[in-house]
Amino acid sequence: MMDENITHELTGMLVFDEERNHLLLDGHELSCDEQIEIRVFGSWVPGQVAMDSAGWYLMTLDQVGIRLQGGLPARSSEFRVSPQAVSQSIDQKTRPTILIVDDDTALLSALPRMLALRLPDIQVDTAQSARIAWQLLREKTYAAVVSDIKMPEIDGLTLLTRIREAQPDTPTILITGHGEHDIAIQALRGGAYDYIQKPIERDNFVAALLRAIQTFELRRQVQEQQQALELYTRSLELLVQQRTDELAEAHATKDKVVSLVSQELNEPVTRLKNLTQLLQQKLGNSELSEIVSRSFADIEDSLERTELLVQELLSTSDIETQRFILHRQRCDLAQLCRSILEEETADTFLKLDYQGLNEPLEVEVDESQIRQVLSMLLDSTRSSMHQENSTTIMLQQIGSEAMITIRDQGVSSLGAGFYISRKIVERHNGHLEIQSFPDERRALFITLPLSQEYRESTEQANNDFAQVPHTHAIWTITHDAQAAITGK
Repeated sequence: MMDENITHELTGMLVFDEERNHLLLDGHELSCDEQIEIRVFGSWVPGQVAMDSAGWYLMTLDQVGIRLQGGLPARSSEFRVSPQAVSQSIDQKTRPTILIVDDDTALLSALPRMLALRLPDIQVDTAQSARIAWQLLREKTYAAVVSDIKMPEIDGLTLLTRIREAQPDTPTILITGHGEHDIAIQALRGGAYDYIQKPIERDNFVAALLRAIQTFELRRQVQEQQQALELYTRSLELLVQQRTDELAEAHATKDKVVSLVSQELNEPVTRLKNLTQLLQQKLGNSELSEIVSRSFADIEDSLERTELLVQELLSTSDIETQRFILHRQRCDLAQLCRSILEEETADTFLKLDYQGLNEPLEVEVDESQIRQVLSMLLDSTRSSMHQENSTTIMLQQIGSEAMITIRDQGVSSLGAGFYISRKIVERHNGHLEIQSFPDERRALFITLPLSQEYRESTEQANNDFAQVPHTHAIWTITHDAQAAITGK
């Protein structure tokens, strides 16, 4: 066993003496093959001092040469490790854990006690065989593993191979017998970080273990920084794409609205002109009364559509300015949907079926605006309602949002109404999306944030199923053929 006296390491800045071509550390002249550590990117890197034709350099344990120059923080490795220096070397937050594997119970008991005095911030696990150690390694990641080479059943070299496969970033220090240089070389070639000879010299063991832990922490930090850099790069790409799309949409909004409204207005205006010409041609005909009656009915329908389009144009203009003001209040979205659907199917040849929990689903919205959105979207499905196809409306809660899904088939274009509806929903901090499917099927998705009071009241109960869709109600609208035949 070694001397128990502890001294402080020699720490300072490297100084280069150009006249004599000497390298000094706080006045101490360094020589080739001397062990020192230099501070690089906040971590101490150990190695051996060497010199070539280009000057002095440090050959690290990984056989990497680092050029040495004046002003570089360094410290001598030929020292007794001070507890204060060791304590400062370890990240207090991570509390690294090491594993010691040895079939010698005396050594397995002595090493953890010694490390508890020298490295109090390190946690130590022990294993009396390689088989037990392998079980621990499958359950936990260690900052370093210290293992004896000669053990029954599974030796240290076999355990080293398994560690390299399961935890390649975990440094492994092997303990060899005195004079077993061939085995030590074999261990290093097999991927061992370092080796310690018996009888164990405590300070050298602590220094080697500390370097291994620092290597592990450095590798971990590099991996975390790489992952963070990849995520940051990806977020920047998404942000740039989002801003680009928003800019393109902002430039296209005005032209899009004008184009949509112009196309929609063109049809009723054309019909009005044609009907006027027809009336003028038939003024003297005997069928005048019937033609006039039918024509005026068409004119009335066209005027109603023109009026609706003008109203949509005004709504679009309001949404794009500060004149659009929401009057929010708590509202039961399930009841609102039910009321609108009953109004849409009343006095028609449509049948409304309902399945639900009869539970409220509260949102904080401008009820009149949301009613307008649902009415416009349902109005676009009327062609599907009056055919053999059915329309399904489903109300769900997904996390902190309510979702209304409208599925229909054989529908016409949504036109300007969809654009206005989407803008209204977005002003409520929600989303309106459309998805098309084969056979002219489509689905409209409306999401609205739940009211804060409702979220707080249901958060505890739904904590374990926060992102699982919870269906509140399902409505199905079908064409009532019997009612159409009987006229009732």
